[in-house]
Amino acid sequence: MHDIEPFFRWRDEYTAETDTRSPFYGQTYSEFEYSKKIYNYFIHPQWDEFGSHTLYGKLLFVDYDEGFAMLEFIGEWNDCLHNDVMMLKDEVINQLVKNGISKYILFCDNVLNFHGSDDCYYEEWWDDIKDEDGWIVMINTFDHVVQELKRTRLQHYVNFGEKYNFQWRNMKPEFAFQKIQDIYMGKVKELW
Repeated sequence: MHDIEPFFRWRDEYTAETDTRSPFYGQTYSEFEYSKKIYNYFIHPQWDEFGSHTLYGKLLFVDYDEGFAMLEFIGEWNDCLHNDVMMLKDEVINQLVKNGISKYILFCDNVLNFHGSDDCYYEEWWDDIKDEDGWIVMINTFDHVVQELKRTRLQHYVNFGEKYNFQWRNMKPEFAFQKIQDIYMGKVKELW
């Protein structure tokens, strides 16, 4: 896991550590010092902490004018034991909501497991953004993760599944956002 870096090709357009409105403003990173772990496995030092011991993230891109944010995750999303969504909501999402972000794209290519608890924080997140025509979409979730998301009834607040699984890394952030929004709005009838 230590060689899985957060997606870096958009860094010419946005870096969270230089964005004064970002929850990660002022963060410094080492390329050589591996200190963060998921269980017994070191992860790349570019991943950001937000309080979870099993899930790390990276704020890849934010467009305040269009009101969207793109975050990538790695690890095990565990609401059951660690209430990861509470920490994500408190440490990251609330600040983004305060700055007008109402559309959230969560890249879950490296989320290996999901353990649900209840849907309260997802409902709260949804309540914070629904009046702004907001939405939350999980991209590239594994089938077993989708099953657990459904068991926790998160489909009422978060969009995920087959139609949101596609190769996004070869796109510019604005094009990835437009594609996801088009899928969400039902403008795309078939997968690209």
